Amino acid sequence: MIKTLSRCTLLALSLAALPALAKTQVVTLGTGTPVPNPERVGSSTAVVYNDKAYLFDIGPGAVHRAIEASANGFPQLYPTEIEHLFITHLHSDHILDYPELASSLWWWRTNQLSVYGPTGMQAITDAYYDMLEVDLDLRINGLQPVQNPEMHKTKVNEYEHGGWVVKDGDVTIEAFDVAHGDIEPAFGYKITTPDKTVVISGDTGYSEKLIEMAKGADILVHEVINDEALKKLSSEWQNYHSKAHTPAAELAKVANAVQPGLLVLTHLLYYAEPIETTAEQVRAHYDGEVVLANDLDVFE
Repeated sequence: MIKTLSRCTLLALSLAALPALAKTQVVTLGTGTPVPNPERVGSSTAVVYNDKAYLFDIGPGAVHRAIEASANGFPQLYPTEIEHLFITHLHSDHILDYPELASSLWWWRTNQLSVYGPTGMQAITDAYYDMLEVDLDLRINGLQPVQNPEMHKTKVNEYEHGGWVVKDGDVTIEAFDVAHGDIEPAFGYKITTPDKTVVISGDTGYSEKLIEMAKGADILVHEVINDEALKKLSSEWQNYHSKAHTPAAELAKVANAVQPGLLVLTHLLYYAEPIETTAEQVRAHYDGEVVLANDLDVFE
């Protein structure tokens, strides 16, 4: 059975309640887009299994959301506890909090952060080191006590194509290629734990590969663009979005083919349309369970 917990419920959780919860939980840390929205920060989704959190994307504001979650029932999401970060693609709204995550209290870390993603991640990482050169030098060579001066560094694993797999104990993460306009590579991820299968689309247009990977998943976290909003854009933006994102009606086709236990809508592009109509447009063609995610919602 899949349960959905609201943000308010999450903020009411206590550490003592953790043993009663399901082993695998999905936390939508950031459900926004490049359009600034105080209620929806940049893209980020966490899959929490027992004492570990696996982060997928880290858009602007996502570290603050992780800190909120860690203070209210998810200690695995405290920045220094996060050991695995997976990036879907290198658009700014999916990566801008990467330096913040890597540098937050790094001198308290006991394990380095491992980062997995598209070719280009090492260059971004080197730029993070350059950006904080003065800060790092003062902390490592100044008066501040630092036990391991290497902990600000991250272990970067970059890939030109999908098809690679990361195994961490009972958790398996599979990367697959998706089509996101003219940015390549762009990945989706399938996460398998002993009790759940979760698929995260990343940013993508309609994808047969995603359908193949996601069939029968317990939870499908998928981006979406509002159908009516798309119609009202200029022809140039319609052309871009139709290749880079999945309109609600097309997402319904995906869901009908996949039949997930729960479809979670995120990276919500709705412009001036009422946000609720996005889920309604999906439900018009798909009768499974659909949830419009908010930041800090929990699904289990």
